[in-house]
Amino acid sequence: MAGSTLGTIFKITTWGESHGRGIGVVIDGCPAGLALKEEDIQVYLNRRKPGQSQYTTPRKEDDSVEILSGVFGGKTTGCPISLMVLNENQLSRDYSEIAGYYRPGHADFTFDEKYGFRDYRGGGRSSGRETIGRVAAGAVAAKLLKELGVTVTAYTKSIGPVSIQSFDLEAVYGNPLYMPDADAAKQAQDYLNDCMRNKDSCGGIIECQILGLPTGIGDPVFEKLDANLAKAILSIGAVKGFEIGDGFAAAISRGSTNNDSFFYGSQGKIQKRTNHSGGVLGGISDGDSIVFRAAIKPTPSISSLQTTVNKSGEDISVSIKGRHDPVIVPRAVVVVESMAALTVLDGLLLNMAANIQGIYDFYHK
Repeated sequence: MAGSTLGTIFKITTWGESHGRGIGVVIDGCPAGLALKEEDIQVYLNRRKPGQSQYTTPRKEDDSVEILSGVFGGKTTGCPISLMVLNENQLSRDYSEIAGYYRPGHADFTFDEKYGFRDYRGGGRSSGRETIGRVAAGAVAAKLLKELGVTVTAYTKSIGPVSIQSFDLEAVYGNPLYMPDADAAKQAQDYLNDCMRNKDSCGGIIECQILGLPTGIGDPVFEKLDANLAKAILSIGAVKGFEIGDGFAAAISRGSTNNDSFFYGSQGKIQKRTNHSGGVLGGISDGDSIVFRAAIKPTPSISSLQTTVNKSGEDISVSIKGRHDPVIVPRAVVVVESMAALTVLDGLLLNMAANIQGIYDFYHK
């Protein structure tokens, strides 16, 4: 199976299945000398682990990370960093009956058609648990970005039809939905409770802001910063849409409105009066905040009755058993944040060789 590797210089390869022995990631290209300990990574993994509220799967996993290589004396060595999280609370028997049919909204059918075989226990590589490796690597990327003055922050913008009406970043960690609006979070919880009573699920939108990224990250053709962000975010299993800046709203705007006017700000630095571009022009960062959004679909595993087919060619009705999130959005917030961190860090490292002056300055200090 190809397609488990992301990045050019800061490169990650995730491995493992939902109900296998464990999940992990190998990071190649991390510079030597970065202070790193397991606690730095655990903080991120704790944000995505299950069982934290009534809106997440009751599967109990500590998701404790172990650094297997690439760190010595509390600092990265420049060698590949291998990170592992053991699976400790699998209930594979809950999934035994789905071996014979295809769950609506899942990758069961497409996986079977492509490979002629699938690990039906929780979805295997198609499971949301695969994102553990992404988040662990994202924690390392975010720590390195912080050293460079770049921060990546994601949060829930909407759950179902309920959207935030105000923005208070402190409120994000004060509610189980990671919404920066306490009132909207309460309304969203009421909506979710109704979904759960009806054995249903819902989706939502995650917004992400990247601050401190300098001008010039990204390339103008196939390696556009926004295109790479889109690929990284759309690689998350539950994501069905991506937009940056004004996104689809730009389609009903006018050039006179959508264009961001420039002016000379403090110390003669060129700045924009607005940020309809979302911080990217021509595929290259423009020095403003990067702002993008990801649309997350409803959890496909629901206990209400659905119709599907089995491998015997029969039409059947099913009610999905097992332990599932009624909404994926809250646990996906840190996944979006991690994928964004990985993408912009790789772009920053690639940009070091973008012009001859940069190379000359580096080697002729």
